[in-house]
Amino acid sequence: MGLMDKINNFIAPDEDEVDQLELSPEEAQAVSPYEKGTIDGSSNITSATNIVLFEPRNFDEAEEIGHHIKSKRACCVNLHRMPSEYRQRIIDFLSGVVYGLDGSIKRIGENVILCSPKNLQVGGDINLND
Repeated sequence: MGLMDKINNFIAPDEDEVDQLELSPEEAQAVSPYEKGTIDGSSNITSATNIVLFEPRNFDEAEEIGHHIKSKRACCVNLHRMPSEYRQRIIDFLSGVVYGLDGSIKRIGENVILCSPKNLQVGGDINLND
């Protein structure tokens, strides 16, 4: 899988894959890999990281995303796998975090947002109406 395929799959995953996602109550309560500091079994979020990618599965991961924004890291958040009843709730929470830090929040795709702190300016717009 090439780099562009990975990016496209992150921003707009196959609908079949999203529809098949069913979490048991135990999985929904599990500690996220972001809270453990590891993703795919390896620690790849270092102090030199400027942008962190998230695909939250439950609202509890919003706090970890907020922590990274407070640490002056931009966060690209793909909400495709988030249950629909929590999508607006996590956007509201992250909007509050970003507002409190004088940062910015932009919609960069269907159910994909970019939260950036004050020190990182984001330029340009993506037209999502086409």
